[in-house]
Amino acid sequence: MEEILYDEIPSLDLADFYGDDPAKKKKFVADLGAAYHNIGFAAIKHHFLTAELQDKLYAVIKNYFALPDDVKKKYERTALAGQRGYTGKGKEHAKGRNTGDLKEFYHVGQELPAAELAKEGYPENVWPDEVPGFKAVANDVYRALEKTGTYMLRAIALYLELPENYFDDKIKNGNSILRPIHYFPIENPDAVPADAVRAAEHGDINLITLLMGASADGLQVLRRDDKWIPITALPDQLVVNVGDMLERLTNKKLKSTIHRVVNPPRSLMNTPRYSIPFFMHPRSEMSLAALPDCVDAEHPKAWADITAGEFLDQRLREIGLKK
Repeated sequence: MEEILYDEIPSLDLADFYGDDPAKKKKFVADLGAAYHNIGFAAIKHHFLTAELQDKLYAVIKNYFALPDDVKKKYERTALAGQRGYTGKGKEHAKGRNTGDLKEFYHVGQELPAAELAKEGYPENVWPDEVPGFKAVANDVYRALEKTGTYMLRAIALYLELPENYFDDKIKNGNSILRPIHYFPIENPDAVPADAVRAAEHGDINLITLLMGASADGLQVLRRDDKWIPITALPDQLVVNVGDMLERLTNKKLKSTIHRVVNPPRSLMNTPRYSIPFFMHPRSEMSLAALPDCVDAEHPKAWADITAGEFLDQRLREIGLKK
């Protein structure tokens, strides 16, 4: 495939995929595949997250992060390696770094009956008593993004010449995470480590990430020629990118591109930024062994076989959330 250097990430219409026009569906699959092969990111409109739901979620998470630190810490569950509830300021760092990112966040996972959670090996969600409506809106957003991600993975499956529903059973009750993030204001920039940033350069762990519009600029993607380009989701779009699990599964045919959230100018360091990604994970037992059609003489197998659960455990240790 021809290598393309994008100046901005491609914008695609998901309705072309789930609509009734076979030609539009075919073109969406081809365009998405090209975007994910070349830069690993695409902006998607006509997804299933409404503006109303998005606004409601931003409202409740701002209320939560405005709580005093000692109240927020009531919902921190260190034994869960940050996989549910609150994770405090500076506790996560990028792989290969020791300096913590200038952020705090909250994790919401599958909301299932207790018996189902036990069967899947997932912990229960943690809900803050101080923020009415958090649970209801977070679960509604989770389902809307999970549905959108299901369609995106169906398009990816067709691009890979797999059955359209290839991923469906692998993501049903998957270990996906909704992560509201607060990049907190820094009143005194000289008081933080010189190399501290809002989110150091990293690749995502999961299959795909779905990101709704952030409250401020700052997200940048590293192009293949080592140029950083800014990414901004328009209000009606989701930015959807390839994660490390999908790159591994496709033996680098689809790119998990390095990205970061840079600090604002010094004069704006005392302003907050909010962002809400949805990390779409499969079930823990899914194999990430390279698909046979993605391996050939020119593209030898890049990684040893591993399951999604094993890979997640490995990466949680590398980013400081699991000891």
